[in-house]
Amino acid sequence: MSSSCGSSCGSSQQGGTCGSGDARLAQQDLAINKSLGKIKNKILVMSGKGGVGKSTVAVNLALSLSKRGHKVGLMDVDLHGPDVCRMLNLTGMLVAPEDPNGLVPPLTYNETLKVVSLEYMMKNRDEAIIWRGPLKIQAIRQFVSDMDWGELDYLVVDAPPGTGDEPLSVAQTIPGVQALVVTTPQEVALADVRKSINFCKTVNMPIVGLVENMSGFVCPHCNQGVDIFSKGGGERTAKEFDLPFLGNIPMDPHVVSGGDAGTPYLSSDEDSPAIKAFAAVVDAVEQRLPPGPALADPFAGGCPCTSTGGCGLG
Repeated sequence: MSSSCGSSCGSSQQGGTCGSGDARLAQQDLAINKSLGKIKNKILVMSGKGGVGKSTVAVNLALSLSKRGHKVGLMDVDLHGPDVCRMLNLTGMLVAPEDPNGLVPPLTYNETLKVVSLEYMMKNRDEAIIWRGPLKIQAIRQFVSDMDWGELDYLVVDAPPGTGDEPLSVAQTIPGVQALVVTTPQEVALADVRKSINFCKTVNMPIVGLVENMSGFVCPHCNQGVDIFSKGGGERTAKEFDLPFLGNIPMDPHVVSGGDAGTPYLSSDEDSPAIKAFAAVVDAVEQRLPPGPALADPFAGGCPCTSTGGCGLG
């Protein structure tokens, strides 16, 4: 804390600005812990570079888990390129509760899948988001603290590529979150995914495993496989870092058309090598992060701060 701040905060009980700012952050931290206390598993889907199908994996993972009867939340924190709404063909706006202290309900995709994205807050979805780091961090914290997720078996978070503000904010804001890293087989992507792995180690975020996307292409006419982007690099990288390899997903043109139409393909009931491969990835996630009873609400007996003046959450 700087000397100037120290002098202005010395009388925070008489209205100093820094003290009140700290109180607001503390209150938001409590709200975040309360919101996340009913969520069993938190998964951050991340990648070292763009264009590897990270959002496709995140959306289809959330939808597949919900189709298996689990209660799932999907949160899009890719603030500059939010795609979740389009991929699920969701429209509408988030509606603030009548109670100013109430939580905002996420949009409902089906009975077991709730979704939140920055696009829900934008009147014009083509508007550019030009934010620096502090605004991104605050937006993500509000996503978590202000949303009424309820009890969930899984919260899937779609982050932008790289190791910038958004994945760092998720790692620091959501306790117990684990990373699912998506890559493609070619060396350029693998070089970047190694940075993502080291990022997870630096911030002490466990890794559920690696997924190799666009792993070859099966011709629909002759059923012969073609390794367009090579194959097997993700599995080799997983072995190199002693990480679980969750599976490889071959390319399929239906994945692109399904995402554009808002009808995710990998989680559909069609019969194809890509869908079978993705189902095996979901199986691996379930085995490593089994669903079960939600964690106990840490504030079920009232907020402990109420005995010392209160934070307003009790």
